[in-house]
Amino acid sequence: MRFEPVLSDPRDESENGTGRPQRPARDRPDPLTSITPPLGPNGIPGEAAPGDAVPPAATRHSGVPLRPAQHGHSARHSWPLVVPVSAAPAAPPTARPAGAPRPGIQPGAVPATLPPVTPPPTVLAPANTPPATPDTTGTGALARPRTDFALVRELRRELSTRLTRWQRGREFTIDEEDVERARLAVAVVAEYADQVRRAGTPLTAYEERVLLDQVTAELVGLGRLQTLLVDDTIEEVHILGCDQVRITRRNGQVDWHDPIADSDDELVEILQAAARRAGATERSLSTSKPTLDLQLPDGSRLAAVYLVSHRPYAVIRKHNTLDISLDDVAGGRPDLDEMIDVLVRDFLRASMRAGLNIMVAGLAGAGKTTIIRALMDEIPPDEPYVLLEESRELLPARRTERHRAVMSFEAREGHGERGFDGRPAGEVSIADLIPVSLRMGVLRIIVGEVRSREIVPMLQAMTTSRGSMCTIHARTPSGVGERIVELALSHGREMTVDQARRMAGNALDLIVYVTVEDETGIGGRKHRFVSHVEEVIGVGEGGRIATTTVFGPGADGRAIPRHLPERIREQLLRVGYDARMLSRYIEAGVGAWRRPRHTVLRGHR
Repeated sequence: MRFEPVLSDPRDESENGTGRPQRPARDRPDPLTSITPPLGPNGIPGEAAPGDAVPPAATRHSGVPLRPAQHGHSARHSWPLVVPVSAAPAAPPTARPAGAPRPGIQPGAVPATLPPVTPPPTVLAPANTPPATPDTTGTGALARPRTDFALVRELRRELSTRLTRWQRGREFTIDEEDVERARLAVAVVAEYADQVRRAGTPLTAYEERVLLDQVTAELVGLGRLQTLLVDDTIEEVHILGCDQVRITRRNGQVDWHDPIADSDDELVEILQAAARRAGATERSLSTSKPTLDLQLPDGSRLAAVYLVSHRPYAVIRKHNTLDISLDDVAGGRPDLDEMIDVLVRDFLRASMRAGLNIMVAGLAGAGKTTIIRALMDEIPPDEPYVLLEESRELLPARRTERHRAVMSFEAREGHGERGFDGRPAGEVSIADLIPVSLRMGVLRIIVGEVRSREIVPMLQAMTTSRGSMCTIHARTPSGVGERIVELALSHGREMTVDQARRMAGNALDLIVYVTVEDETGIGGRKHRFVSHVEEVIGVGEGGRIATTTVFGPGADGRAIPRHLPERIREQLLRVGYDARMLSRYIEAGVGAWRRPRHTVLRGHR
């Protein structure tokens, strides 16, 4: 979370003890850009004249507070002295003629007992330019300067104290609290930056911005996790205790990150704070509920567990493709895998217009959510529909122009004692929300993921709706039908295998299977693509779900036309799609993929 600078300088407030009159807002300096050291003789901020007496470079977090009397002004707070990472070692002192004035430093501002030290000249980059820290990730991203988290906690405590003082005896809205928190955060960090500047070790504007981000993140509960959430090169994070953080980047590279907490107990506190504040609905991580699943503010998905595990564990899955279309996954975006070709794209686009019910299947991390998002992009902007999720992940509400009529529901965890039905009080599940959705006057119902007994009301809803979709985990395309039966049997004793198969045969029109091939273990990367598009034609011999493979794997595993659809052919014709155009591709045994596949195992395909 980032905050814009406030218009007031906290050092100009009347209660700061200086007795100075408060200046108009338009004349006050920006606390993030005005905190610069005096100009030296060469016109470079922070450069001292030869022989100037300035404080020596201290070690990181010396723990010695700066006394306001040392700086020639009455500061409200004194922070532990921390030298910025970019501070260079001091040069040997040089003599200055007696009585010569010191440019930019007022007499008495620095005690005469400090040894004279002349910092070397530095060339400062523009205020918003990060320092040219070497790239250690191999991704081209600049590394952020290291942060002293002991200092961050100290500033966070001061920020929390000031915010509590502001809240006391006051009625305020959430937006007003956010604005005040942002203002106080800038004020606290600006005061600290002013003190270290006067001590001769100024922070750069970029270092000050990073410190502000860390202090704010520490207060709202995400702490050091925030540094991982703002890195767009990261795809997945495995937190294996406070000091073991494994990062998987989008290019397949695996790195190990610095510890995100000083202890496992502190890590649990961060996760508990995220559960209370970060999700759309309040979640809990406690002795009575040692697991957590929620969506973070940036759209990432967090799953965590403790007490029943050796150490606290958490996994963050980042979603870097929130705004995506069928054209994008069909090779339209160079930064994404070509998951479908133009033939599959046109077929799925027509299927959405025809209102076919679609189930997207595959392993975890295969790209099911990406395909669902691309399909949702085909829904007309003015058409109302219901979206049901355990924790919000698809996030269509962020694209208000494309999905301004969506009604997004999220399941709610129960708390407290369990009732006669064995469920905790206050729990609202996906299965509970599906009947409510049917009364909302919509034709489409989308379930982010079916994992349990909610598959039965989902299939029941599909039999009376059109254009509904859901995702499901399955190891193989042929195993999707049995996976449906397995989940349906968890609904209750009244459900039978034959009944589950009949429901699936009547409710579903298409099954889209997404394959992932992981070659990171042999020096390659993950390849994600659609390998099957199956048409569901009902219940066949032996009572099993019968399907027709409209698109099946070609020589490289990616989907190419195999058979013409049967049951849905007329529905596609009504929206202007003639499936017979696939005949020549079926005869030739080829698809229309734009890019060849480059794999380590088989080379160029």
